[in-house]
Amino acid sequence: MATFLYKLGRSAFRRRRLVALLWVALLALAGVGAATAPTATSSSFSIPGTEAQRAFDLLEQRFPGGSADGATARVVFKAPAGQSMKDPANKAKVEKTVAALTSGSDQIARVTDPYTAQAVSRDGSTAYVSVAYKVNAMELTDATRDALKETGHAAQGQGLTVEIGGDALQSMPETGAGEIVGVVIAGIVLVITFGSLVAAGLPLLTAIIGVGIGVSTITALASVLDLGSTTSTLAMMIGLAVGIDYALFIVSRYRAELAEGREKEEAAGRAAGTAGSAVVFAGLTVVIALVGLAVVNIPMLTKMGFAAAGTVVIAVLIALTLIPALLGFAGDKVVGRKQRKAAAGDPGDAASRNADPKKEKPNAGTRWARFVIRRPLMVLLVGVLGLGAIAVPAASLEMGLPDDGVKPTSATERRAYDLLSDGFGPGFNGPLLVVVDGDKATADRTVTTIKGLQGWAHVTEPTPNKAGDTAMITVIPKDRPSSVATENLVHDIRGATGDDVLVTGATAMNIDFSQKMNDALLPYLALVVGLAFLLLMVVFRSVLVPLKAALGFLLSVVAALGAVVAVFQWGWLGSLFGVEQTGPIMSMMPIFMVGVVFGLAMDYEVFLVTRMREAYVHGARPGEAIVTGFRHGARVVTAAAVIMIAVFSGFIGSSEQMVKMIGFGLAVAVLFDAFVVRMAIVPAVLALLGHKAWWLPRWLARVLPNVDVEGEGLAAPDGRGDGRGKDGDRELVSV
Repeated sequence: MATFLYKLGRSAFRRRRLVALLWVALLALAGVGAATAPTATSSSFSIPGTEAQRAFDLLEQRFPGGSADGATARVVFKAPAGQSMKDPANKAKVEKTVAALTSGSDQIARVTDPYTAQAVSRDGSTAYVSVAYKVNAMELTDATRDALKETGHAAQGQGLTVEIGGDALQSMPETGAGEIVGVVIAGIVLVITFGSLVAAGLPLLTAIIGVGIGVSTITALASVLDLGSTTSTLAMMIGLAVGIDYALFIVSRYRAELAEGREKEEAAGRAAGTAGSAVVFAGLTVVIALVGLAVVNIPMLTKMGFAAAGTVVIAVLIALTLIPALLGFAGDKVVGRKQRKAAAGDPGDAASRNADPKKEKPNAGTRWARFVIRRPLMVLLVGVLGLGAIAVPAASLEMGLPDDGVKPTSATERRAYDLLSDGFGPGFNGPLLVVVDGDKATADRTVTTIKGLQGWAHVTEPTPNKAGDTAMITVIPKDRPSSVATENLVHDIRGATGDDVLVTGATAMNIDFSQKMNDALLPYLALVVGLAFLLLMVVFRSVLVPLKAALGFLLSVVAALGAVVAVFQWGWLGSLFGVEQTGPIMSMMPIFMVGVVFGLAMDYEVFLVTRMREAYVHGARPGEAIVTGFRHGARVVTAAAVIMIAVFSGFIGSSEQMVKMIGFGLAVAVLFDAFVVRMAIVPAVLALLGHKAWWLPRWLARVLPNVDVEGEGLAAPDGRGDGRGKDGDRELVSV
C-alpha cells in the first residue's frame, strides 16, 4: 500500500494543475447538482418491525385518506386574565381563525373547531384548534407554513395569547455562527502548529472543498433518496473534523520530510506513502463505524451513516491527491522561516537539522512520555478512575426522543407546549393512538380494559372506519410524553390487550425507537469493535495493542455519555450550554456516539502508535519507543484533537436540541479519548506491558497480510539507503 500511495502522491505533485482542476470540477458539478435538484419533499421516519409502525401501516390501509402520518399543528389560545375562551368575543376570534386555517392551504386535511371537539380547558382559560395535513412535515410547502404562522399572528393581535405547536413548523436546524467559530479556532491552532499561514490554510481549504462536495451531493440526492436535513448536518460535522485532521497529518509529514533534506516531489510522495497509509486505515475505521449503523435497521439512521461515510471517503481521497497537488503550488511557503533558512544553506540551521535526536532539546511530548513511563501505574489509575467517576451518571441514563418541551422558550412550539400542559395536563402533549383491528364490540372492550389501568387521564370513545372493521381510540396520559409513567402506560396497554390492538402515535413511536436502539447496541458494538480490532491487528501486527485501543475507547465513550447525562438530563451546567429544559437523552445518542467516536478515536491510535512500533522494530526498548512516538506525534495529535473539539463544539450553539447534544457529546468524547486515553492511559499500559505489548503469535503473523502501513517497503531513490536491511533491521518510515 505504501508504495502505491507513494507513487500516487508523486504523481499528484507533478500533475498538480490537472488534479486541482479535477477537484474544482467535482465541486462545481456537485454545486450545480444541488442548485438544480428538486426540493426534497419527503423525509419519512419509519421503524420497521415495531408495533407503532404496524399500527401506522394498518391505519393507511383501513382509513384511506386519513393521513395517519401527516403533519399536525395545534393553534393554542390563552384568554387574558379575567376572561374565558367561552366568552362570545373570544369565541368569535377563534372561529374566525378556524375559517382562515381551513381556506389557508390545499394541503390541509381537516381543521377541528375547539367548541365542537371539547378542546377547551375546564377553567375556560385555554383552547386549541387542531390542524391535520395530507402530507408529512417535510412535504409541507413554505406557503402552507406561512399561512399557518400568519393566521396565528393575526389572532395574536386581537388580545389573545396565541402560540403554534406541532411538527408542521419543523424546519432546518439553525446552528448560528458556531461552526464558523469552530473553523476559526481550527485555523488558529493550525497556524500555531505549523508557523506558516500557507501550511495552516491547506487543511482548512481542502476540508471545506471536501465538505462542499459531500453536502452538495447529499442535497442533490435528497429528493431521490429521501434524505432529511439532519443527514447533511452530520456529514458536515464529520467531514470538517476528519478533513482537517487528515490533511494536517499529510502536511505535517511533508514538512518533516523536507526537514530531512529531501526534494519537494520526493517529500510529497513519502508523505502520501507513510502518513497517507495511516490516513487510509484511520478513514476505514470511521467508515466501518458509520456504515455499521445499518445493523440497527432504521432507514433514517442507515442513510445518515452512509452519507457521512461518503463524506469521510472524500476527505481521504482529497488528503491523498489534492493535498500533494496543493503542496506543489505552495512551494517553500509551506514551511516556516527556520526551515526556509535551512533550505537556503544556513549552516547553523543545517547543523540543527542533522543533529542527533538524543541531543536535541526535549519537546513537551518527550517530557510527558518520560514522565508517564516513570510512573505508569499512577498515570493509569488516575486516568481510569477519573473517567470512571465522570461515567457514573451514565448509570442513570434515560432515553427518548426530544419533543417541543425541550425547545428554547423563545420558540412558539415550546410556548404552545407549556400552554397545553397548563390548561389540559402534561400528558396532553403526547396522546396515544390505540388502533383496534376488530368490530365495535372489540373496540368497546378495549376501552374498558384501558380504563382499568393506571396512568391515563382521558380515554375517548372508539372512532370506527367506514367498513366498521377498525377503530381508533385516543388515550391521554397523566404524565408528560417522555416520562417513565407514560412509557409504563404504553407497555400496560399492550400487555393487557391482544394482538388485534396496536398502540402508536408519536409517543409510542419514540418508545419503540428507543427500545430498538437498545436492542441493537450490543450487536453493533460487536460488529464495529470486532472489525476494527481485526483492522488494527493488521496495522500494528499485535494482539494487545488493538485490545487496549478498543477498551480505552469504551471507557472514553461511557465517560462522555456520563457527561451528556449530567448536562442534558440532570441539568448540571445546563445554562452554560444553552439547555433550557432537561429531559431524556436522545435514544440514538449511545449508538451514534459509539459509531462516530470509535472511528475518530482510532485516528489518534494509528497516528501515535505506528511511530512507536517503528522505533520498537528498529531495536529500541519499549520505553524508548514510547518516547519516540510522542516526540514525533504528540504535537500533531494534540493539534488534531483540539481542532476536532473546536469543530464539534461549534454545533453546541444549534437551536435544535438533537444537534446540540450530538455536538457536545462528540466534543467531550474526543477530549476524553485524545487527552486521557491516548495521551495518558495508552503509554502507561504500553510501559507496563513492555515487550509483551508487541507480541503476535507466529501462526497469526503468517495469516495476517503485511500492508506496510509504516512504509518500510519504500526505497529512497536518492540513495540514502532507506530500504536496506531485512525485517527488524530495515528502516521504517512512519507518521
